[in-house]
Amino acid sequence: MHINDIFARSPTTFSFEFFPPKTAETSEALYEHIIHLATLKPSFVSVTYGAGGSTRDLTHNLVVRLKTTSNLDPTPHLTCVCHSEAEITQILERYATAGVSNILALGGDPPRDLKGYDRSKDAFQHAADLVAHVRKFNDRRVHPDGRGFGIGVAGFPEGHPATPNRLVEMDHLKAKVDAGADYICTQLFFDNRDFYDFRERCELAGVRVPIIAGIMPITSGQNLRRMADLAAGARFPAALLRSIERCNDDAEAIRRVGAHWATEQCRGLLDHHVRGIHFYTLNRSDATRQIYQSLGLRDSEAVRR
Repeated sequence: MHINDIFARSPTTFSFEFFPPKTAETSEALYEHIIHLATLKPSFVSVTYGAGGSTRDLTHNLVVRLKTTSNLDPTPHLTCVCHSEAEITQILERYATAGVSNILALGGDPPRDLKGYDRSKDAFQHAADLVAHVRKFNDRRVHPDGRGFGIGVAGFPEGHPATPNRLVEMDHLKAKVDAGADYICTQLFFDNRDFYDFRERCELAGVRVPIIAGIMPITSGQNLRRMADLAAGARFPAALLRSIERCNDDAEAIRRVGAHWATEQCRGLLDHHVRGIHFYTLNRSDATRQIYQSLGLRDSEAVRR
């Protein structure tokens, strides 16, 4: 279903993100995790890309499998890094043939095993260029949906790590929207005030598309450190760190604290009329399901009515 239709039927969307397995052998366990969460009837699910498209085929295979064997609406990530224009077009053609409705267009990170990778060789230097290319592809009317792909882009409530100037950062975000993005999905954050401020700045900049808040529940001390690395400097409120410190490395206690913090974030976001919540699941279903139950959400239908 095109993302605009999803927004039209749901005043608040709920979606889940997964990253593809590194090997075909582990794909079955991930598929079962995703199907387990399918009972919550998410608005859509997204599947990430490895750095530089290193898991491109695994992403494609998982997306197509979900599209053809489940009721889920999969949204694959698509990145600029390490791709020619012809490769990007080929990927779009494969997804269009499979009936995939939406794409999340991202700048992407260079693969860590390619030291000193020269980004100037990439066909698209910025996410806005990739968005414009997807729009151009849509104009060819080769997608089963005459509108073509719905397009999502990333937003950064705490600021983009590569753009310390927050005014320039907002210019870049508006460029992505002006190029044809239909919605914004934010990077994870742990203080809702960052999201509310980001939403207001978008409004001041004339960015009118729906903004979905990205939430990642902390599930372990290792998970906490990994988040800081993946998000390139996520800010952890002192109150959250104190709560985790009181757990004294008790894994179950940390998991409960993380789920409780994320639940309270979601409760506040819902009270402030967030357009959608996107759960970064880290390929696990337990924490997300617990948050749903704590919020009193049987499934996403509960907020549609």
